[in-house]
Amino acid sequence: MSAPPPWLRATPEGVRLELVVQPRASRTRVVGVHGDRLKLQVAAPPVDGEANEEVVRFLADALGVSRRDVELAAGATGRRKSVVVHGVDPAAAAARLLP
Repeated sequence: MSAPPPWLRATPEGVRLELVVQPRASRTRVVGVHGDRLKLQVAAPPVDGEANEEVVRFLADALGVSRRDVELAAGATGRRKSVVVHGVDPAAAAARLLP
């Protein structure tokens, strides 16, 4: 089995994702890897937590979990975010998120 990508770590709960988020994009999507983080464009603006809510919604839908299983662990006010997703296998997360 190959090593997981640097933006994905297994945790006792599921996985931890290291993201760089670009708000105000034309649509919400994964655009690839930026350094050691997964780059995610979101259509929402970075105002009143809208971009963070869009990140949670997108990841929950992409990974097949409920929104309550997606927890913003760090980076609420910046572009570099850490997100913990409960109940997801690391291999499945990588397969579902990479474009």
